[in-house]
Amino acid sequence: MTTGQFAYFQKRIVPIEEARVSVMTNAFNYGTAVFGGMRAYWNETDEQLFVVRPREHFQRLIQSAGLLHADLGHSPDSLTEILLELLRRENYRTNVYIRPLIYAASERIGVHFQDLEFDLAIFTLPSGQYIENDEGSHVCFSSWSRIQDNTIPARGKIAGAYVNSALIRTDALNAGYDDALVLNTDGHIAEGSVANFMMVRDGVVITPPVSANILEGITRRTLIELLRNDLGVTVTEREIDRTEIYIADEAFLCGTGLQIAAITRVEHRPIGRGTMGPITQQLRQLYFDVVHGRSAAYRHWLAPVYSHTIATESEAGSIKERAADGASESVADAIPTIQS
Repeated sequence: MTTGQFAYFQKRIVPIEEARVSVMTNAFNYGTAVFGGMRAYWNETDEQLFVVRPREHFQRLIQSAGLLHADLGHSPDSLTEILLELLRRENYRTNVYIRPLIYAASERIGVHFQDLEFDLAIFTLPSGQYIENDEGSHVCFSSWSRIQDNTIPARGKIAGAYVNSALIRTDALNAGYDDALVLNTDGHIAEGSVANFMMVRDGVVITPPVSANILEGITRRTLIELLRNDLGVTVTEREIDRTEIYIADEAFLCGTGLQIAAITRVEHRPIGRGTMGPITQQLRQLYFDVVHGRSAAYRHWLAPVYSHTIATESEAGSIKERAADGASESVADAIPTIQS
């Protein structure tokens, strides 16, 4: 896998090969970390790289960290500025996947969060499709259940919890499927292995509620807004029985890493006509226009990398000033030097 040249690690931007942790690191031993999945899209016409909804992603990262009693004193704006500086150093001219982590950096064995020191790391890599067959995915139902909120907080992207996702997806791939749908402990459809789920019945998009042990996906939230405001489609959030997908007209998975993957077959049953449906197709086109910066109405969701402002000057003000106000140390102090 091709990676970027640099990483944000221990409060500095360093060459990626220097961003290493000890085998004694608490997060390595117990999964005591949280992470985010973010994307940036290259707009060839504007010669600009756009990060999609960075503040929302970093707000969720901060909230997830709070579940582990971790607080680094950063704000979404200060984290956004660190990320933009990292991407500028990389000088990408392609679509990019971004992985921020807040992890228990203490080299200490012990199953608790007391007195643990947490740190921030961010790395990036060029990235394309998560599911190769994203216009006609063939999925199964997993024999594994989605973790419930009273076991590990489902709405937090907690590293250790993703063993659940790995078991689900590995079994699906080994059986010849593109991915799997997962039921929660109540027997309702929750998600895919690493993505939210939506289906279409009689022109209405239906998706599980955030109380169904799902991740509160930012792409999910984005698509609900696009469906309602731009495509004029009704979206209903409610529990979904397993058999409802068998009689659905369309279905798809959605997430920042996965993007939008049409489901056209569940095990031995076609969904609708067995091809990507019209609502899914329109939504995919609209979504890719938005994230590539081709829609003026949604430019406020995007952070341009190769400039010194986010959104507009009047709307965003000085990022450096706001970042310094929201962090325990000034971003200017945290990012200027590449260690060689």
